[in-house]
Amino acid sequence: MNTLPNTRPCNKLLASLPAEDRMRIEPHLVTVPQQLKERIYKQDQIFTEIYFPGGGACSMTKTMEDGATAEVATVGSEGVLGSCVYFGEDRATTDALVQVAGNGAFRMPVLAFLTEMERRGPLYNAIARYSQALLSQIMQTTACNGLHSVEQRCCRWLLMTRDRVGSNDLTLTHEFLAIMLGVRRPTVTLVVGALQSAGLIDNRRGLISVTDLSGLKAHSCECYETVKETFARLMPEIQGAAS
Repeated sequence: MNTLPNTRPCNKLLASLPAEDRMRIEPHLVTVPQQLKERIYKQDQIFTEIYFPGGGACSMTKTMEDGATAEVATVGSEGVLGSCVYFGEDRATTDALVQVAGNGAFRMPVLAFLTEMERRGPLYNAIARYSQALLSQIMQTTACNGLHSVEQRCCRWLLMTRDRVGSNDLTLTHEFLAIMLGVRRPTVTLVVGALQSAGLIDNRRGLISVTDLSGLKAHSCECYETVKETFARLMPEIQGAAS
């Protein structure tokens, strides 16, 4: 397997598999870097490879005919990008891009992935449960975007991204955050400023740091805890996987 200099990604879903299955899958994995704002899939692109993020966080974003874009789900080292190919979807229905850079990802050819899934073993079981958790996240995000304030949604997004990155420091701009929330940049600037004034975050150019975790959770909507609890229920094994 290829490796990145001085670092190695760790995907929790893969790490949770029995050793025998990991050893069988490993020859089909290639380690690739992931750069901030890198586009892994483009909407409507035919899948040729599956990606298992090994750190950081990736966004699944939907672009409308008028060019408006909003995030529908966040994927980190707990999950996978492109696994819907097994369930009959041969092309990306969203863009997938790196929102916070991590230690790279594992890339797997679609054919090798489908062959392993046909074994109906541990990987199949993990992917099936992850797909349900991801669907629940998408449904919760849809409801959240329609019912909750931009401030609540921003808090939810920061908390979810923090969990996946494993750090209070998030490298991102107001412009990028605006795309993730589906709002205009001036709106994000006002919301981020209010959160900073409340002592919940520290905002510097290109960097947002969570300074009051409990306070940020209190300002978030119910959606953060709902999604977190769903993942914990459906994929308890990733809580103990190597990170």
